[in-house]
Amino acid sequence: MVGAGGMWRRGAALGGLGLAVAGSTAWAMHRRLIYYPDDLPVPPASALIHGAEDVQFTTDDGLTLHAWFVPPATDVTSRDVTVLMAHGNAGNRADRAPLAAELARRGIATLLLDYRGYGGNAGQPSEQGLALDARAAYWYLRNNRGVAPERMIYFGESLGCGVVAELALRYPPGGLVLRSPFTDLVEVAKLHYPMIPAQLLLRDRFRVLEAVRKITVPTVVVYGASDVIIPAEMSAKVADATRNLNSTVVMPGVGHNDPHMLVGEDLIDAVESLIPD
Repeated sequence: MVGAGGMWRRGAALGGLGLAVAGSTAWAMHRRLIYYPDDLPVPPASALIHGAEDVQFTTDDGLTLHAWFVPPATDVTSRDVTVLMAHGNAGNRADRAPLAAELARRGIATLLLDYRGYGGNAGQPSEQGLALDARAAYWYLRNNRGVAPERMIYFGESLGCGVVAELALRYPPGGLVLRSPFTDLVEVAKLHYPMIPAQLLLRDRFRVLEAVRKITVPTVVVYGASDVIIPAEMSAKVADATRNLNSTVVMPGVGHNDPHMLVGEDLIDAVESLIPD
């Protein structure tokens, strides 16, 4: 393998060729650096959450998506609100079962969306595709469950913040939770892949900062102070730019995938704080 110094000494022509090859490879593979779907079989919803249902709906481009609907627990009073949950870039809906189960115990229904390419769903993930997936989930709640927009709370986790931010611009909900939000996917890529010209190569951008300046619904921003995947400073920029900031919840000493960030009391309280009267 040629070291960096040796490569530079070979001259501009070879250097240019190397950048071109690297660039074309990065262009072809960049989505593999963004999306990490779990291809393990997903169990039936009821196997993990009592009363949960396996559901499906169809996107505008013809994909059938499998998801879970988790109603409020039968022994509690329903809060008449439903969370549409868009997860991060890894795993599938089964990984979010503990949070949905806890919300159910608080009388809150949840639709656990799995994107195309995730959780046994057909298709390949992309920013445009995930937007279609979220819209299909929204219309499932409207048409099949009779949920009014003002009785919905969108919950975006990490990459899912970009998904629900776009959805909130198109179909405003009653409230919005952004858990570990980033400003723009390019800025995240610059942190984790500094040798890739992300500004030129990334087709999927998820411009969260731009979106929150326009979103008018009450929004809660939640992030961990020790997050090394989406730095706290980046999430704080999103909070500062949010047009209708209900609150900011900062968890000291908590990282991106720590248990408290996945199903902690502060996270549940953030959702409950947006339930309309």
